Amino acid sequence: MPATALDERTALVLIDLQNGILGLPTVHPTSDVLKNAATLADAFRAKGLPVVRVRVAWSPDGGDLPVSRSAAPGLTQAPPAAFSEFPDELGPLGDDIVITKRHWGAFTGTELDLQLRRRGVTQIVLAGISSSIGVESTARSAFELSYHLTVVEDATTDTDAASHEHSFGKIFPRIAELATTDEVVELLGR
Repeated sequence: MPATALDERTALVLIDLQNGILGLPTVHPTSDVLKNAATLADAFRAKGLPVVRVRVAWSPDGGDLPVSRSAAPGLTQAPPAAFSEFPDELGPLGDDIVITKRHWGAFTGTELDLQLRRRGVTQIVLAGISSSIGVESTARSAFELSYHLTVVEDATTDTDAASHEHSFGKIFPRIAELATTDEVVELLGR
């Protein structure tokens, strides 16, 4: 379903738009995804609405690495700290909320729900990498937690084309409205 409106208290949640992930080969160029995410972040900040940057990271000793190695193939030790740093294109951190996750979804084991509810957030505009893993896991949890949800197609990508298509063709339409960056910016202007 296309996006029709945004709640008065909507937050932008950006998944894994961090240096270590932005270098992966993806279906859509990460430069385009990052540009659209930055446009969204600027528009949300201009309206005084929360911007949440979610990153995946692990402790230096690797003690919190996923129990199932299939969850993060090839990950046998914690990546360097630079892996989890945010790119300059997203702008300065300012008042952005930073959530560090250690699983696929941004709600599991984090304070994301608490931070959103304290700010009266009822809707999430969601974007990032990758569509079928971090974004979809977060979307499913947001839906289960009764947030209104909009997923931004041109600010989201995946490392696998079939997985990206499945998320946008089968999963997201059942739990969220879909929009482009321009459509969200237009809705914010109303």
